[in-house]
Amino acid sequence: MLPILLKTLPFFALIGVGYLAGRARFFGAEATAALTKFVFYFALSAMLFRFAANLSLGEVFSWNFVFAYLWGCLVVYAIATGVAFWRGVSIEEAAIEAQCAVIGNVGFLGVPMLVLLLGEAAAGPVLLVLAIDLIVFSSAITLIITAAREGRMSLGIFRILAMGLLKNPMIVAIVLGLAWGATGWAVPAPANEFLALLGAAATPGALFAIGASLAGRNPERIEVAAWLAFAKLILHPAAVAFGALVVFPVEPYAAGVMIAAASLPVAGNVYILAAHYGVAPQRVSTAILVSTATSVLTVTAMIAMVTGG
Repeated sequence: MLPILLKTLPFFALIGVGYLAGRARFFGAEATAALTKFVFYFALSAMLFRFAANLSLGEVFSWNFVFAYLWGCLVVYAIATGVAFWRGVSIEEAAIEAQCAVIGNVGFLGVPMLVLLLGEAAAGPVLLVLAIDLIVFSSAITLIITAAREGRMSLGIFRILAMGLLKNPMIVAIVLGLAWGATGWAVPAPANEFLALLGAAATPGALFAIGASLAGRNPERIEVAAWLAFAKLILHPAAVAFGALVVFPVEPYAAGVMIAAASLPVAGNVYILAAHYGVAPQRVSTAILVSTATSVLTVTAMIAMVTGG
């Protein structure tokens, strides 16, 4: 495990540098928001397009992969929802807590880290995990909260969902990249070098932004956050592993990438949704903080397991 820790440590060290910069107010909230926007709309999108453009849909898509990942997610989603209801929280809060339990930081942390650590062949499985998270679960949380508040479903909700997906640069980059790859044309050398140069900024920029954003979070309901971190870092990869290895058998390498992706800490976009709907944002914020800090060891251990380390 030590060799893997030495490989993952620089990634978490970059998060730590961002955190210290934020705590020292050297990198304030406005600067963090600007950096996050740059990574989200430019650097990470360039990286995703470049990866997708060099893959065919057949290399990315597998029904067994989709079903295995969804199976693991739904099991943990149901457990987290059940625990939330047992504690007596509302439907909206239960939905947000369940989202914390299954949505990892695949975009900002998983894509750059897993591709570097597990090889470029990991790009396809990671992109598929990211697409499932964005399309299925980001849509689900919107549907649940809106239906709970309005007491019904309407066509307007689906229009909002569709527009949200069309405006998400990560989804757009993946779709456009796969469309380019489907043509069979190679990306022109100048364009490929441009994408590589811009995409190279995604890894340090995203990791620094994660750390800086964590600096402004104040812990609240630490016991609930600890449970959600446990669900995300331990239960989620365990359920996904069972789904990929037993229920819907997946090719070993792709299964390993899927399990590693499932072990990532709670994603920052869950906080964005919680703040947008006004549902337990501080609780989500604390879960992100706790899970990210703990993931230094748990993600390292998971990658060591899936690589036979």
